[in-house]
Amino acid sequence: MLALPASKLPRVGTTIFTVMSRLAQECGAINLSQGFPDFDPPARLVELVTESMRSGINQYAPMAGWPALLEAIGTKVRDLYGCEVDPQASVTVTSGATEALFCAVHAVVRPGDEVILLEPAYDSYEPAVELAGGRAVRIPLLQAGYCVDWDRVRDAITPRTRLVIVNSPHNPTGAVFSAADLDALEDVLRDTGVLVLSDEVYEHIVFDGRQHHSLLGRPALAARSFVVSSFGKTLHCTGWKVGYCVAPPALTTEFRKVHQFVQFAVAAPMQAALARFLGEFPQHARELAQFYQHKRDRFCRLLEGTALRCVPSGGTYFQLADYATVSDLPDVEFARWLTREAGVAAIPISVFSATPATGQVVRFCFAKNDATLDAAAERLSRVTMNRGPIQ
Repeated sequence: MLALPASKLPRVGTTIFTVMSRLAQECGAINLSQGFPDFDPPARLVELVTESMRSGINQYAPMAGWPALLEAIGTKVRDLYGCEVDPQASVTVTSGATEALFCAVHAVVRPGDEVILLEPAYDSYEPAVELAGGRAVRIPLLQAGYCVDWDRVRDAITPRTRLVIVNSPHNPTGAVFSAADLDALEDVLRDTGVLVLSDEVYEHIVFDGRQHHSLLGRPALAARSFVVSSFGKTLHCTGWKVGYCVAPPALTTEFRKVHQFVQFAVAAPMQAALARFLGEFPQHARELAQFYQHKRDRFCRLLEGTALRCVPSGGTYFQLADYATVSDLPDVEFARWLTREAGVAAIPISVFSATPATGQVVRFCFAKNDATLDAAAERLSRVTMNRGPIQ
């Protein structure tokens, strides 16, 4: 019998997103677990993809990205964040943000390097670090508001620290960095050679008058950072898997060395269409926060009629809900129970942390049509304190 080598990721199984979405399908549950909209991208964007295909844009795009899209991204980061970049030397289009995160880690992390993660941390970060031979150093966010203890970050930096991974707006908690957070990050890293990977895929989805503080808006941080964004999140087309990374030319050179052997090029007609759409509808990104705040507010109002309790999310299209009055089950078991018995799928947030869960909290995705949110809330309203669903 063939003897397989030891797994390179022995602690990794099937992602919780796949597990919960599959369970939702099996149970006929409303899927508020995995983060994807149940509505279409803008109609004009779909038309532009069709036009691109019919005009013959069906072969490989350039490795770094469709030139017009690189230019459009450069214009966007200049207009939104005051960051002047050379699009041809500093922007790379990727197969979604997940590929960009992976390539950034593998571009700079060597065996024995340490990478600081703030947990709860999105589940793709640590596997990428481990596959590169690095070691993840996890620092828990403060329980109150899921804020960063920057003193702990400073104390965690050693001569082996290569990279800090940050994420704002934050998945899964919805916390949003303030200007003071970027001040603190800049101060912590000032006299070090540590690099930063900033996951900003929800950059346009911030609420209640908050501003997204991109690392691209801070020259000292931008000079040492990979900044990752996602068209899937911004334009309701997660299945297209188109994201991008902005980094200084020297870092981009190393990034592309990995990218060309992981993906090489991203779907050409999508890229061409995205470039035209950004030029035709520059206001789309600016209107996104209001669009999703309406959905967040609707969902939170609907949850007021249930036994679940929530503090409205500061950003992303996710909402945390505390179920302590409903059940004593650990969050993974509760999420499975909720899917099977109440017919609504959620994500347990303990899976984003290496340390044991200290609360009874699950994450719902509210990037759904109003009818979907209404139907989910109606089912959740049957979940009563200490009883479970009403029979």
